[in-house]
Amino acid sequence: MGQVRETMLVENDERRALREAVGKLVGSYGRSYFQDVTRREVPPDELWREMGQSGFLGVHLPEEYGGGGGGLVDLALVIEETASQGCPMFMLVISPAIAGSLLAAHATEEMKREWLPGICEGTKKVAFAITEPDAGTNTHNITTTAHRSEDGWRLRGQKYWTSGIDEADAVLVVARGPEADERGRHRLSLFLVPTDSPGLSFQKIDAALQIPENQFTTFFDDVPVSRDMLIGAEGDGLKQVFAGLNPERVTAAAQANGIARYALERAATYATERSVWNGAPIGSHQGIAHPMAKAYIEVQLARLMTYHAAELTDAGADAGEASTVAKYAAGEAVVAALDHAIQTHGGNGLSNEYGLSDLWFTARMFRTAPVSKEMVLNHVAQHSLGLPKSY
Repeated sequence: MGQVRETMLVENDERRALREAVGKLVGSYGRSYFQDVTRREVPPDELWREMGQSGFLGVHLPEEYGGGGGGLVDLALVIEETASQGCPMFMLVISPAIAGSLLAAHATEEMKREWLPGICEGTKKVAFAITEPDAGTNTHNITTTAHRSEDGWRLRGQKYWTSGIDEADAVLVVARGPEADERGRHRLSLFLVPTDSPGLSFQKIDAALQIPENQFTTFFDDVPVSRDMLIGAEGDGLKQVFAGLNPERVTAAAQANGIARYALERAATYATERSVWNGAPIGSHQGIAHPMAKAYIEVQLARLMTYHAAELTDAGADAGEASTVAKYAAGEAVVAALDHAIQTHGGNGLSNEYGLSDLWFTARMFRTAPVSKEMVLNHVAQHSLGLPKSY
């Protein structure tokens, strides 16, 4: 049977135990469970609940709010290990990583005490709404607007690709002010909006992703937001959002790395057991072995960059470049690893029974989101190499 080396990372006993505990719990559910809830279009509630009870969802959040007191490295480890068992849950990236990190960094004390324990326990979920149909990567172009009212604000506008809002208790919304500044830009603010608020509605997007979380276009029709639901200071939303965007890129990379590990494990096992022509396993042929070995190398490099970015974040250093590079590397590596794993299985690679083909669009998504590979290359060209801005 093929045996893919689990890690090339240096981990202390505590993190090694965490990795093993997550793998054991999620592995007891496994790929078939994840395929089943996806097919039935229901959230993986049982697994989510157990992960919350085990302390995995809030492993990076402060202990005083029910978290584990760890850092982004710990959360990346949890997310990677979950995906490596064939269960890549997007809500892990959205609710604990983005929303949890943002609330822990910028919310009021009252808001932290109301929301963070539930996020840690798995009893509350928070979605994130920033993308718009006509803005894309350019957040400065969003048009969802927060209009001042007597007791706070009224939100008007539309968001796109809002993941899992149908199963969330609240959504973090990035909205602009109605008046532009001297540069013609509208200052952004960040709000926490309960999903049962009047005027808030959402429509499912018919997406190719085969995951339990649905994607939505979200509409804000004069949605009331009270003053105590503002995150941080009004007009400082873009700066605050980055407390969630870097963790999003790191944890998205971790999820991609976990999917890649899962695919390579499946491919190595199949190539070791499968014989076709001369009685030798197909994995003994270099046409099978070399692409798999190349994919393994690329995945390990992506993992190293991912944990490097997480460590920079935990150290309070500038992790923008590392997080972006990690997301790029992981996105490229997972597509190559999954593609070769499918090819190694031949016709069986297209059968859902083998648990690979229905991961294709999920893996492919990491080349586009949470930031496209083209924008990563633009960022590296301009900020890392000092080249003139191209966009």
